[in-house]
Amino acid sequence: MRDFSAHISDTTPPGMPPRAPLNMRVQDLTAPPLAHENLSDQSPRRTLLWRLALFVPALLCTALLVSGLYGWLAETGMTGLEWALLAMIGMTFIWVTLSVSTVGVAIAGLLARENAQQRPRADVKPMDVALLVPIYNEVASDVFGNATAMLDDLARRDTRHHYTLFVLSDTRDDAIAADEARAFDMLRANAPKNMDVHYRRRADNTDKKTGNLVDWITGWGAAYEAMVVLDADSLMTGRAIDRLADELSVDPRAGLIQTFPMLIGAETLFARLQQFSNIAYGWLLAEGLAKWARSEGNYWGHNAIIRTRAFAASAGLPYLQGRKGREELILSHDFVEAGLLRRAGWRVRFLPRVSGSFEETPGTLIDYVLRDQRWCRGNLQHLRLLRTAGLHPVSRFHLLHGAVSYLLSPAWFVLLVIWALLGKDSETNIVRYFNETNPLFPDWPPEMSHIDSAVFLIIMYAMLLAPKMVGAGIISLHPKATRVYGGRAAFLMAFVVEIILSIAYAPVMMIQQTRAVLRAAFGKSDAWAAQSRNANAYPLKTLIRFHWMETVLGLVLLAGLLSGLVSLWLIPIAASLCLAVPLSALSAWPLPRSLPGGLRMQSPHTLREPAIVARARVARSQMRTVLGSSQIPAE
Repeated sequence: MRDFSAHISDTTPPGMPPRAPLNMRVQDLTAPPLAHENLSDQSPRRTLLWRLALFVPALLCTALLVSGLYGWLAETGMTGLEWALLAMIGMTFIWVTLSVSTVGVAIAGLLARENAQQRPRADVKPMDVALLVPIYNEVASDVFGNATAMLDDLARRDTRHHYTLFVLSDTRDDAIAADEARAFDMLRANAPKNMDVHYRRRADNTDKKTGNLVDWITGWGAAYEAMVVLDADSLMTGRAIDRLADELSVDPRAGLIQTFPMLIGAETLFARLQQFSNIAYGWLLAEGLAKWARSEGNYWGHNAIIRTRAFAASAGLPYLQGRKGREELILSHDFVEAGLLRRAGWRVRFLPRVSGSFEETPGTLIDYVLRDQRWCRGNLQHLRLLRTAGLHPVSRFHLLHGAVSYLLSPAWFVLLVIWALLGKDSETNIVRYFNETNPLFPDWPPEMSHIDSAVFLIIMYAMLLAPKMVGAGIISLHPKATRVYGGRAAFLMAFVVEIILSIAYAPVMMIQQTRAVLRAAFGKSDAWAAQSRNANAYPLKTLIRFHWMETVLGLVLLAGLLSGLVSLWLIPIAASLCLAVPLSALSAWPLPRSLPGGLRMQSPHTLREPAIVARARVARSQMRTVLGSSQIPAE
């Protein structure tokens, strides 16, 4: 059993204030909390209507598709394999339709002009708020440069709260730790007079980021009513931080309030692809999520404010029982912590309209995949946590959705294999060939015409791209909106480029996520390493070693196409897989500023850099100059 008392110490590390210990309880996932206060949403009827608006259309669309496919397959009688295929299509398609329904909910909410409750500023009560920045082998100048910009921006505000910054280091590399100490001295010397800053490096990084935060809560948490949890690459304006603190202050039922971080700092092709998608379409999905999730929102691990005592009392994570009885750390802890807070009666809110919340994104395809692999194992753990006693149904849905987001890739891969085996007509249907050699199996399936294949492919792509199409449509119809993208022509060009690149990279990501799921299933863990935040191109040898599987599968599909055995509708997927290595190399390409705005996938944050981002960039540069090194993070 996990014991948080081990984190409590009588000694105060240098650079830290006097200790203010706060007891943190390990939660029993097999039994609900003993004390449960009902702090649910004030308008349950409206909440129910929004959730029906999400799930009913998704279920109806999926039922219609499955019914149509059943009518086609049942012409010659249903076999076990056909039932399995039909079930797999239904289970994958429902998640696609839920994304479309989320966009529908967002649009309905915008048309209804339903806004969050506005509370008078006079209701805000002053709080002591801790800004927590857990780090692990990061570039010191970037971390402390961002901190400098945030503190300066907060100091400019007429705030009622008192903020204290804590940089909580788990760094194992002594050279990086030395840079952190020097950067902290600079930050402390130049910090605003009303801002306290502290730095602590743990001697033993037990339980990774989770243990880092537990160490702070059990050591100093009692002195602070709230904590804003930030990542090493997080950047928030003073207004955004203050808005979160105000919201938590006036809502005594709120245990956690999450913002919608926007991506910044994208200079490579792959990073700009993610940034454009995040800004142009992500807001619509965020609006829909906030509308139907209501008080049962989610937590993404950073850029959120948390009520410290609520978290300590209800979100202490136990170990899981792993293979051979070994204790296993809950990796994707944020989803679980949100569910436990809600289980204890605290509201978990999502405020996507709080502007000024930013984070960075991996600059290359390989860096993105490496981060994704770490997330995959943690998200698949959520399947084992679905039985947690007392969880709200929406919290269980968040956990399930986190796991399914990775399980969809192997499901799509299986469907791709079946589609390839079906061939382009009855003569090239490999499944039918093997069935005909065995009289115990009937012919399967009915002949799929080119028209049937095209219709199926169009339906699937239409549903997958629907959220992007709707988001782009809303922006393109409003001149003021397109102006911040450089004009309608530039926006539409960027939209087309983003769609083409997304389609090109999707099959590669499908194979990589399938590999990650299989690795997790067989218990293969990935080392805890700092995320690469420098978009450096990888050598050809590394690219080939990383993408050999996609390339081989692509060549197999290509051979099937050239021999006339595989449907021509699989050409885009075959091309993407065959070109996995050059596509990965292209992902690290720094986009030249001479390119037209549309080809650069320009967005509001690239055309007009937010002031806080500019100040952070200057602060980073000054830190880097003083520290006098490139500070490449350790692997």
